Amino acid sequence: MAKMEKLELQNFIARRVAKELEDGFVVNLGIGLPTLVANHIPDGIDITLQSENGFVGLKAAPEGEEIDPYIVNAGGQVVAIDDSGAFFDSNLSFGIIRGGHVDLTVLGALQVDEKGNIANYMIPGKMVPGMGGAMDLVTGAKKVIVAMEHTNKGNAKILKECNLPLTAENQVDMIITEMAVMKVTEQGIELVELNNDYTFEEVQSLTEAKLIDSRQ
Repeated sequence: MAKMEKLELQNFIARRVAKELEDGFVVNLGIGLPTLVANHIPDGIDITLQSENGFVGLKAAPEGEEIDPYIVNAGGQVVAIDDSGAFFDSNLSFGIIRGGHVDLTVLGALQVDEKGNIANYMIPGKMVPGMGGAMDLVTGAKKVIVAMEHTNKGNAKILKECNLPLTAENQVDMIITEMAVMKVTEQGIELVELNNDYTFEEVQSLTEAKLIDSRQ
């Protein structure tokens, strides 16, 4: 397989995540790669994107002079709001999240393990200084998808047990990478879909956790 450029790879993952969206869903997209999912919403699917910094109705920013630099998502990227959207304060925003009104959250991770534990921040002063709203999102959302590159410089990110500080325990439902689509079950991590450019053995060799081949 020819190596994909960074943005191409991220869009490949985001496009596959978008297939998990269902009509009527309220969806929160984490910073980084997950924000690209908004560019791949399937035709005929009507979803509401919620931004944890205080609005619903998020959409991609228009080009040119119509851009409003004061409308940004939780990652500080300039976005826009649709006509049916609404702004509100952090209390209401996290009331929506903690109250179980988010159907799906998509976020990145530094590590995920076979028990569905997730670590997506590091200690203060390092690359990612804190957890932000991720702790609330992964425990409050009805479904959690981790969208990430399969490895970090060749090192496994899907582990038997996370060794970084946990964002949450037993909350991850699916993991989608450029190599495979996986579901976290009581039996372990099931590989349900494989990128044809890889073999199961190749994916397993780059995954510390044991994968269960559940392809139909």
